[in-house]
Formats: sequence, C-alpha cells, structure tokens
Amino acid sequence: MSQSKTCSHSNSLETSVSKNEKPTVREAVLELLRAFKMTTIFGNPGSTELPLFLDFPEDFDYKLGLQEAVVVGMADGYAQATRNAAFINLHSAAGVGNAMGNIFTAFKNGTPLVITAGQQARSILPFEPFLYSAEAAELPKPYVKWSVEPARAQDVPLAIARAYYIAMQQPRGPVLVSIPADDWSQPCDYVAPRVVSTAIAPEPGLLQEIAQALDNSKRPAIVLGDGVERDGAWNLIVQLAERQNARIWTAPMSGRCNFPGDHPLFAGYLPAMREKIVSLLGGHDLILVIGAPAFIYHVEGAGPHVPEGAALYQMVDDANMASWTPEGTSIVCSIDLGVKALLDRPAPAKRPLPALRVAPPRAEPTPLMSVAYLLQTLDEVRDPASIIVEEAPSARPVMHRYLPIYQTETFYTCASGGLGHGLPASVGVALGKPDKKVIGLMGDGSSMYSIQALWSAAQLKLPITYIIVKNRRYAALQEFAPTFGFEVDAPLEGCDLPDLDFVALAKGQGCDAVHVSDPAQLHDVLRAALKSPVPIVVEVDVA
Repeated sequence: MSQSKTCSHSNSLETSVSKNEKPTVREAVLELLRAFKMTTIFGNPGSTELPLFLDFPEDFDYKLGLQEAVVVGMADGYAQATRNAAFINLHSAAGVGNAMGNIFTAFKNGTPLVITAGQQARSILPFEPFLYSAEAAELPKPYVKWSVEPARAQDVPLAIARAYYIAMQQPRGPVLVSIPADDWSQPCDYVAPRVVSTAIAPEPGLLQEIAQALDNSKRPAIVLGDGVERDGAWNLIVQLAERQNARIWTAPMSGRCNFPGDHPLFAGYLPAMREKIVSLLGGHDLILVIGAPAFIYHVEGAGPHVPEGAALYQMVDDANMASWTPEGTSIVCSIDLGVKALLDRPAPAKRPLPALRVAPPRAEPTPLMSVAYLLQTLDEVRDPASIIVEEAPSARPVMHRYLPIYQTETFYTCASGGLGHGLPASVGVALGKPDKKVIGLMGDGSSMYSIQALWSAAQLKLPITYIIVKNRRYAALQEFAPTFGFEVDAPLEGCDLPDLDFVALAKGQGCDAVHVSDPAQLHDVLRAALKSPVPIVVEVDVA
C-alpha cells in the first residue's frame, strides 16, 4: 500500500558524541539514514567518497558493484523489493556518467533512490581540480526529481533529509546530492527525521464522475501500469475487475506485472503502437487507464488515440503524466486510494463476462529449441511464487504468452527501454526479498551491458538462477527493423554477437554455470538450477 509517512524514529538521537559537542556531517547523516531505515549502502568507491566510510559503522552494510551502472541497478531492484528508498554512493562526474543509463531507468521505473556523489574539496574547486564535477547538480538532469550541491557543509544533512522525502513522494523517483569530500568532517547540527505524507487522496467530485461512467459502461476495458504494483494495489485491482467484469490489459512498456496472467479477465499486453492499441481496444465504450500513461508509443502513428465511441479516463499518481494525456479525463491520486474509493461505492449491475483470451498453442521441442519452448518449460518447473527479473527484449512478446505471472510482486523489468538494468536489479531484488527464489531471465546482448553483476551475486552468495536466452544477436533490433523500411531478414549491421561464452564469463566471476542446447535436457537442467543454493548461470541456445 502507499506509505502515509516516510519514517518514524525516536526523538533521542543515539550517538557517541558528547552532548557538549556538535556531531560531524558524517555522524548526522548516518543517524538520518538509520531513521530512514537505509542502512544498506550501494556503491563503487572513489577518492572523494572515502571520508564517508571512516570507521564504517557495524550496523551498516556496503554492497559493492564493479561499475556504477551495476550499483544503481542493484539499488533499484532493492528499493522496489523493499518499498523504501535505497541509498547510493557514487563517484563524481565520471561515476555519475557511468550510472546515467540506470538512473534514467530508475526515473522511468518510479524507483525512489537517494544518490550521493563525491565532489572534490571545496577549497580547491575554484582551480578545477582532478575528478571534480563542474556542474554537479545539473549533470543528472532531467532524470532525477531533484538534485543539489549544498551551499555549506552544514546543509548536507538537511539536503539528505529533503532528498529522501522527495524520492518517496509520488511519483517516486531518484534524487541526487553532490557532497564535497571535506564536508563529512565538518561540525553541524543533527536533523531530526520528520513525518511527511506521501499519499494523494482522489478528488471526490472527479472520482464520482469516473465511477459513474464506469458503472454505466456496457463494455469497459481497464489498462494497468506500474503504479498498481508500486502502491500494492494488485488485490484491489482484481476485486475491481471482477466487480465490473472488465477486460484487463497491461499498458505498453510496463516495468511490473499488475494482474494475474491466468485470470479469465486478463486480455493481454498492449504494444507501444497507436494503431494497434486502438485496434485491440476496439469494441469497448470506456477505457480506464490505471497507474500508467495513456499511452506510451515507440513509433510515430496516425489517427485517433482511442477507438471511436470510447471514452478515456485515467487514474495516475503523476501530474505531469496526466498533463500530456491527449484526451479524456484524468485524476491524480495514489492508486490504492483511488481504487479503494471505487470499491467503496455500491456494486453496479452485473454485466456479461467478456470473451476469454485464447491460449497459445503448445510449443514443441525442435533440434534448436524455440524461445517459446524454453519459457513454456520454465513455467512448468518454477514455483509460481518465484520472482522473474527480466531483460530479454526480443523474448518479451513470447514471454507474454508462455510465461504468465501469477502473484503480486513476482515480476520486475526495465520500463525505460535501456539495457543493463536486469542483471544487477536481480541482485537487489534477491537482497530485498531473501525468502523468495529469484530468476534472472536475460538476453545475451543485454547481459553484456552489466555482466559484472554476476560477481556481486557470487560474493553475496545469492541463490539466483540466471537464464541466458542465447540467440547470438541483438534480435530485438533485427525484428524491429522492418518498421523503418528494412526487408524481413535483411542484413543489419552491428547486430550479430558470435563467440560469447557465458559459462566462461560466469565461472570467471565465481558463479556456477551450465550450457544446454538439447531440448530433451532442458527440464532437468532447469530443475537442478532452480534448486541451487548459490548463483548459477544457465546458457540456453535458442533458434
């Protein structure tokens, strides 16, 4: 559910500092992080960050990533899994630059992250010293909600507190605080943690309008986005769908799964193409988009945004997203509060069930197995409560048909379209949900963007099963090329990936690994891998 407050903490600040002495910035910040329950630090240390780690406290954990994009990806997965902001420590300009791809993804995922970045000492900043960041607060924009380099060392704890509150306010997202290296040892005052509301109640009159339109509809469709899972509204949505007998679609480019894939009301996944969205939603007289844009497009299109005769309504926690919705009525509120308010009304008259989704044909084994056969087999052998962390773009349409998601908080992917998030995010999810089995489903091309995350998984001894869908190419690009005029199967420069050996790459970083190409062996290999108590990579040759 949405958090109604950001923290709770005793008024008495426990430190080793004498009551007659001021704490250092470092001591004040660590005390704030304890209050915010952010005692896990994700980082890759650089020289300007070292003062933070002087006498590293025993109640804190440091999770090392071997590259800054890995660090942010791990923290993203951890923050989503724990529903609290994660704390990140990066190097100055170069480190933040390395991290920007996954900072962008965190922004699109709506993940709350408090990112600190080292800066050179204030006394030498006028001389443009080595490893300084010229405009540190500007560097990550526009893909952070807020960024600052405090004017004084004494302002750093206040900046950290403000950063946390902003990261947790809806729509959630990353923030950045640049901290000069000599600030950490300066005296300052403690900053007491505050209670700051993060929930947005729906406006009653507008909610009444949406509710009446939904109740009066003859053929409603509900399109769900990431806001549903971020607000813990999965079960509420199931209740709403069953009360309304509405067809349920997943919004384009969603980073979470927001409805059970085996539910009879589930209709499928909308593509990020205007004409196809209109076609798939045809026949509905009302479309209610919950927790998602209306709509995300990947290529330019033409014509209407919704089918003729259909009214568009939107419930979203992001006022900016509501502002560019092309038509219809939008209400800005927390998703769980908005859906609860709809359910608090009297039930409408029962309408007939919509047509059921057609099940895909069973995939059969072939000498070089299909992606469908791989994912169908994974579905058969995995625990439905296990968590899928996915970054296999070319396999995603097949996954939508052959690898249903059955339970809340069991699917994570990248909402930005970038690569390099999935491998480290699986590490963060496993840290945040240690009682769950995590399965990393990765393409061979996307795996290489952050392959160093395997080292972190091995060092942390996390029982993650990685499945590498090895098609030896950037298949998503080749399949997308006809959209831009390429002939089907025409050669496309820069898309072939020969000679990658993921068994060797995994073992070189301390992970167990196995290769499988024979479909007759797949069941047994996957079953064994899913029981592994340590991280294991399963490299699977597919057509």
